[in-house]
Amino acid sequence: MSADETYTDGGPTYADAATIRRILRDSGDTWAVVGLSGNRSRAAYGVAEVLQRFGKRVVPVHPKAETVHGEQGYASLADIPFPVDVVDVFVNSELAGGVADEAVAVGAKAVWFQLGVVDPAAYERTRAAGLDMVMDRCPAIEIPRLGGRA
Repeated sequence: MSADETYTDGGPTYADAATIRRILRDSGDTWAVVGLSGNRSRAAYGVAEVLQRFGKRVVPVHPKAETVHGEQGYASLADIPFPVDVVDVFVNSELAGGVADEAVAVGAKAVWFQLGVVDPAAYERTRAAGLDMVMDRCPAIEIPRLGGRA
């Protein structure tokens, strides 16, 4: 698959290559990872580690507000006292729309819903608010597709 093709499983496409590239390379390096805790067995933990390896600042957002990967955690996006560029969402689809709305409210540039996290209405609202967004994708998978450059 070329870098300019759209990734799709035959259904609606919520992650075109240009948007993925723009979020990973141009949207900024401060990523709030919603659902990130100190639990090493969770996907968020490993993905956050990959993001850090590729130069992103990872800000944990979880009710426990734990410090993870050396970064202070916060209980909500609204509690983060500095600008966030991308909001990476590891909560279930039923809660993800609310997180996308919070991302818009805090002035994020982009929202990324992880594998299995899908909410078409939230996608439409977020895009209508002017943010880039992808759903049902993982940056740890997409970075290598960009030649390992994020």
